Amino acid sequence: MNNCTASTNTHLDELRQRVRKFVDQVAIPLENQAIERDIDKLDEVTLSLRTQARQSGIYAPQLPKEWGGLGLSWADCAVIFEEAARGLLGPLALNCAAPDQPNMWLLLELGTPQQLERYLGPLATGQKRACFAMTEPAPGAGSDPNMLTTHAERTDGGWLLSGHKTFISGGVKSDFAIVPAQTNEGVTLFIIDTDVPGFEVVRDVGMVTSYQIGGHAEIQLRDCFIDDAQVLGQIGAGFQHAQQRLEPARLAHCMRFIGRASRALELAQEYVSTRHSFGQLLSETQQIQAMVADSHIDLHASRLMTQHCAQRLDAGVSIRHESAMTKVFVSEAIGRVTDRAVQMMGALGVSDDTPVSAIWREARPFRIYDGANELHRAMLARRVFYRQLHP
Repeated sequence: MNNCTASTNTHLDELRQRVRKFVDQVAIPLENQAIERDIDKLDEVTLSLRTQARQSGIYAPQLPKEWGGLGLSWADCAVIFEEAARGLLGPLALNCAAPDQPNMWLLLELGTPQQLERYLGPLATGQKRACFAMTEPAPGAGSDPNMLTTHAERTDGGWLLSGHKTFISGGVKSDFAIVPAQTNEGVTLFIIDTDVPGFEVVRDVGMVTSYQIGGHAEIQLRDCFIDDAQVLGQIGAGFQHAQQRLEPARLAHCMRFIGRASRALELAQEYVSTRHSFGQLLSETQQIQAMVADSHIDLHASRLMTQHCAQRLDAGVSIRHESAMTKVFVSEAIGRVTDRAVQMMGALGVSDDTPVSAIWREARPFRIYDGANELHRAMLARRVFYRQLHP
């Protein structure tokens, strides 16, 4: 190892330790069932935590320094995102939680100078929130983006956009939305301020997950007028741009969920190390030992796959194939880890007395988020066979 690498690794480990201390001493003590689904209270707590995260020098690890972040590589973010996500409020505190973290990345990639100033700036400082409104009720877009029904028509000086969106993470009380819509030129991304006439949040859709800033919104769009300056990226290139967002977004999800599952396993291990049953500690039984071993194997493999993808992303190499494999494996692996943690803790594991049940509930939808695992498997296999036929 050369000195430069050693210095870099030392700096990363020091940062990781500071994040862990912040999560353990500041963020975790604020976890409370009274705020986990209360959007206003969650916003209030998040703003306070972000102020403290800035003071601690750990805020926005993924953002360039000129935008108030730490300028970390994706490989380094894998370490810090995992550490932050041990706390249910950790990613929110560091402003590296979905949906704003991938929204910021997309704006950095595609935004005009005016869009960066108007939207990325307040998003980076935490003054504003945003959502990415892709999913629609049937018969609209779900796992198949080609079923997109939201449409935008040209009008004098801009566009009129109409559609129906649902399960939009962060959509309740967001300040603006990035919305894919059909146009005559093809699918296009639009930035819509949520206070424009015709933009209506119908409801916060109840979900099994908690601590989701902005909830999960159902949104109606009725002839929302947006000017040409609100087009994000190229007209007609919306699907390609959405994929630009999705690949690193699903990878960042893997980083955070590994942290979540690690904490659930830590709590389960503490429990079985003190709980007696039939004359011995639970940790002394082979069945518990097997569950702990299998969980560490799952987490180790998940970290390696995630780190490999992160390194490829840092190198500017496409991760479409690898990120799909990683998302499928990690989402199922952390599901196994959290399920074992619940089982090891018995009734306590499904109670609200520990965060294990919340982590377990949150883990299940990851097999659906960012494309259902079944879809990823199908697309992975198709690419494999295509490469076989076209070497």
